[in-house]
Amino acid sequence: MNYSALIVAAGSGTRMKLGYNKAYYRLDERTILEHTMDIFLSDPDCSEVVVVTDSEMFRKEIPGRIPGRVVLVSGGSSREESVSNGLNAVASEVVFVHDGARPFLSKACLEAMKQTMETEEAACLMVPCKDTIKVVKGGYIVKTIERNTIKAAQTPQAFRTELLVHCMDLARKEGYQGTDDCSIVEHFSSAKIRVVEGSYENFKITTPEDLKR
Repeated sequence: MNYSALIVAAGSGTRMKLGYNKAYYRLDERTILEHTMDIFLSDPDCSEVVVVTDSEMFRKEIPGRIPGRVVLVSGGSSREESVSNGLNAVASEVVFVHDGARPFLSKACLEAMKQTMETEEAACLMVPCKDTIKVVKGGYIVKTIERNTIKAAQTPQAFRTELLVHCMDLARKEGYQGTDDCSIVEHFSSAKIRVVEGSYENFKITTPEDLKR
Protein backbone atom coordinates (compact mmCIF):
# COMPACT_ATOMS: atom_id res chain seq x y z
CA MET A 1 0.00 0.00 0.00
CA ASN A 2 1.43 3.38 -1.00
CA TYR A 3 1.09 6.29 1.39
CA SER A 4 2.50 9.73 2.16
CA ALA A 5 4.22 10.48 5.46
CA LEU A 6 3.52 13.93 6.90
CA ILE A 7 6.07 14.75 9.58
CA VAL A 8 5.26 17.71 11.81
CA ALA A 9 8.49 19.34 12.97
CA ALA A 10 7.67 23.01 13.31
CA GLY A 11 7.93 23.40 17.10
CA SER A 12 10.05 25.83 19.08
CA GLY A 13 11.50 23.45 21.68
CA THR A 14 10.18 25.46 24.66
CA ARG A 15 9.68 22.47 26.98
CA MET A 16 13.07 21.08 25.99
CA LYS A 17 14.66 24.41 27.06
CA LEU A 18 16.94 24.31 24.02
CA GLY A 19 16.24 27.71 22.53
CA TYR A 20 15.68 26.05 19.15
CA ASN A 21 13.49 23.42 17.50
CA LYS A 22 14.04 20.12 19.34
CA ALA A 23 13.74 18.21 16.05
CA TYR A 24 17.27 19.43 15.30
CA TYR A 25 18.79 18.17 18.54
CA ARG A 26 21.45 15.60 17.72
CA LEU A 27 21.28 11.98 18.78
CA ASP A 28 24.33 9.95 17.77
CA GLU A 29 25.56 12.88 15.64
CA ARG A 30 22.33 12.94 13.63
CA THR A 31 19.30 15.11 14.29
CA ILE A 32 16.13 13.69 15.80
CA LEU A 33 14.36 14.67 12.59
CA GLU A 34 16.79 12.64 10.47
CA HIS A 35 16.11 9.55 12.56
CA THR A 36 12.37 10.16 12.19
CA MET A 37 12.56 10.72 8.43
CA ASP A 38 14.66 7.61 7.83
CA ILE A 39 11.92 5.40 9.24
CA PHE A 40 9.77 6.33 6.26
CA LEU A 41 12.49 6.87 3.66
CA SER A 42 13.58 3.26 4.18
CA ASP A 43 10.05 2.02 3.43
CA PRO A 44 9.47 1.49 -0.32
CA ASP A 45 5.71 1.89 0.21
CA CYS A 46 6.19 5.50 1.31
CA SER A 47 5.80 7.55 -1.86
CA GLU A 48 6.80 10.88 -0.29
CA VAL A 49 7.83 12.44 3.02
CA VAL A 50 6.29 15.87 3.60
CA VAL A 51 8.20 17.64 6.36
CA VAL A 52 6.53 20.65 7.96
CA THR A 53 9.37 22.73 9.33
CA ASP A 54 11.53 25.81 8.84
CA SER A 55 13.14 25.07 5.47
CA GLU A 56 16.10 27.36 6.15
CA MET A 57 16.93 25.55 9.38
CA PHE A 58 16.42 22.18 7.68
CA ARG A 59 18.96 23.00 4.99
CA LYS A 60 21.40 24.37 7.56
CA GLU A 61 21.19 21.47 10.00
CA ILE A 62 20.66 18.64 7.49
CA PRO A 63 22.70 19.70 4.45
CA GLY A 64 22.44 17.47 1.42
CA ARG A 65 19.68 15.40 3.01
CA ILE A 66 16.79 16.22 0.68
CA PRO A 67 16.15 13.12 -1.45
CA GLY A 68 13.61 13.28 -4.24
CA ARG A 69 10.87 11.96 -2.00
CA VAL A 70 11.18 14.78 0.56
CA VAL A 71 8.98 17.88 0.33
CA LEU A 72 9.49 20.83 2.70
CA VAL A 73 6.49 22.86 3.84
CA SER A 74 6.38 25.85 6.18
CA GLY A 75 4.66 25.45 9.54
CA GLY A 76 1.77 27.46 10.92
CA SER A 77 0.94 29.19 14.19
CA SER A 78 -0.46 25.94 15.62
CA ARG A 79 0.07 22.23 15.10
CA GLU A 80 -3.33 22.05 13.45
CA GLU A 81 -2.37 24.76 10.96
CA SER A 82 0.95 23.04 10.31
CA VAL A 83 -0.81 19.76 9.50
CA SER A 84 -3.18 21.60 7.18
CA ASN A 85 -0.22 23.20 5.38
CA GLY A 86 1.39 19.80 4.98
CA LEU A 87 -1.78 18.25 3.62
CA ASN A 88 -1.65 20.68 0.70
CA ALA A 89 1.49 18.88 -0.47
CA VAL A 90 0.25 15.33 0.07
CA ALA A 91 -0.30 13.40 -3.16
CA SER A 92 -1.27 9.94 -1.89
CA GLU A 93 -4.76 8.72 -1.00
CA VAL A 94 -3.51 7.71 2.46
CA VAL A 95 -1.48 9.92 4.80
CA PHE A 96 0.43 8.97 7.95
CA VAL A 97 0.80 11.99 10.24
CA HIS A 98 3.79 11.62 12.56
CA ASP A 99 5.55 13.72 15.19
CA GLY A 100 8.98 14.93 14.12
CA ALA A 101 10.27 14.31 17.64
CA ARG A 102 9.13 10.68 17.75
CA PRO A 103 12.16 8.92 16.22
CA PHE A 104 11.74 5.41 17.63
CA LEU A 105 8.84 4.07 15.56
CA SER A 106 9.47 0.39 14.88
CA LYS A 107 9.08 -1.33 11.54
CA ALA A 108 6.58 -3.70 13.15
CA CYS A 109 4.31 -0.84 14.24
CA LEU A 110 4.57 0.80 10.84
CA GLU A 111 3.69 -2.44 9.08
CA ALA A 112 0.71 -2.96 11.38
CA MET A 113 -0.58 0.51 10.52
CA LYS A 114 -0.13 -0.11 6.80
CA GLN A 115 -1.99 -3.39 6.98
CA THR A 116 -4.83 -1.77 8.93
CA MET A 117 -5.20 1.05 6.41
CA GLU A 118 -5.79 -1.46 3.64
CA THR A 119 -9.39 -1.67 4.87
CA GLU A 120 -9.96 1.23 7.30
CA GLU A 121 -10.62 4.95 6.93
CA ALA A 122 -8.41 5.89 9.86
CA ALA A 123 -6.12 4.28 12.42
CA CYS A 124 -4.13 5.29 15.48
CA LEU A 125 -1.23 3.67 17.30
CA MET A 126 -2.08 3.39 21.00
CA VAL A 127 -0.69 1.82 24.16
CA PRO A 128 -2.44 0.95 27.45
CA CYS A 129 -2.11 3.58 30.17
CA LYS A 130 0.18 2.34 32.94
CA ASP A 131 -1.02 4.79 35.58
CA THR A 132 -4.39 5.11 37.28
CA ILE A 133 -6.18 8.15 35.83
CA LYS A 134 -8.25 10.40 38.11
CA VAL A 135 -10.73 13.15 37.25
CA VAL A 136 -9.98 16.16 39.46
CA LYS A 137 -12.16 19.23 40.10
CA GLY A 138 -11.36 22.03 42.51
CA GLY A 139 -8.34 20.16 43.84
CA TYR A 140 -10.31 17.02 44.77
CA ILE A 141 -10.65 13.62 43.11
CA VAL A 142 -14.19 13.15 41.82
CA LYS A 143 -13.80 10.00 39.75
CA THR A 144 -11.41 7.20 38.88
CA ILE A 145 -11.38 6.16 35.22
CA GLU A 146 -11.52 2.44 34.48
CA ARG A 147 -7.99 1.80 33.31
CA ASN A 148 -8.95 -1.00 30.94
CA THR A 149 -11.05 1.45 28.91
CA ILE A 150 -8.35 4.04 28.18
CA LYS A 151 -5.25 4.09 26.04
CA ALA A 152 -2.58 6.67 25.26
CA ALA A 153 -2.44 7.88 21.65
CA GLN A 154 0.81 7.89 19.70
CA THR A 155 1.73 8.67 16.12
CA PRO A 156 1.63 7.96 13.28
CA GLN A 157 -2.09 8.50 12.99
CA ALA A 158 -3.27 7.43 9.56
CA PHE A 159 -6.20 8.64 7.47
CA ARG A 160 -7.69 8.59 4.04
CA THR A 161 -6.28 11.92 2.92
CA GLU A 162 -9.61 13.22 1.67
CA LEU A 163 -11.18 12.54 5.07
CA LEU A 164 -8.52 14.41 7.04
CA VAL A 165 -8.51 17.37 4.62
CA HIS A 166 -12.29 17.65 4.94
CA CYS A 167 -12.21 17.57 8.75
CA MET A 168 -9.29 20.01 8.96
CA ASP A 169 -11.16 22.45 6.72
CA LEU A 170 -14.19 22.31 9.00
CA ALA A 171 -12.04 22.74 12.09
CA ARG A 172 -10.40 25.83 10.63
CA LYS A 173 -13.75 27.36 9.67
CA GLU A 174 -15.19 26.79 13.15
CA GLY A 175 -12.01 27.62 15.06
CA TYR A 176 -11.96 24.18 16.63
CA GLN A 177 -8.68 23.10 18.23
CA GLY A 178 -8.24 19.36 18.66
CA THR A 179 -5.71 17.70 20.93
CA ASP A 180 -4.49 15.53 18.05
CA ASP A 181 -5.49 14.73 14.48
CA CYS A 182 -7.77 11.88 15.50
CA SER A 183 -9.75 14.17 17.79
CA ILE A 184 -10.54 16.42 14.81
CA VAL A 185 -11.74 13.48 12.73
CA GLU A 186 -13.79 12.26 15.72
CA HIS A 187 -15.42 15.68 16.03
CA PHE A 188 -16.20 16.36 12.39
CA SER A 189 -17.00 12.93 10.95
CA SER A 190 -18.59 9.59 11.72
CA ALA A 191 -15.51 7.68 10.52
CA LYS A 192 -14.40 4.84 12.76
CA ILE A 193 -10.78 5.02 13.87
CA ARG A 194 -9.19 1.60 14.28
CA VAL A 195 -6.88 1.15 17.27
CA VAL A 196 -3.52 -0.43 16.43
CA GLU A 197 -1.25 -1.71 19.20
CA GLY A 198 1.73 0.58 19.60
CA SER A 199 4.92 0.32 21.63
CA TYR A 200 6.14 2.13 24.74
CA GLU A 201 9.45 2.56 22.92
CA ASN A 202 7.68 4.82 20.41
CA PHE A 203 7.74 7.80 22.77
CA LYS A 204 7.89 11.47 21.85
CA ILE A 205 10.90 13.50 22.95
CA THR A 206 9.28 16.40 24.78
CA THR A 207 11.37 17.27 27.86
CA PRO A 208 15.07 16.93 28.77
CA GLU A 209 14.20 13.87 30.86
CA ASP A 210 13.13 12.02 27.70
CA LEU A 211 16.73 12.08 26.48
CA LYS A 212 17.79 9.98 29.47
CA ARG A 213 15.54 7.02 28.65
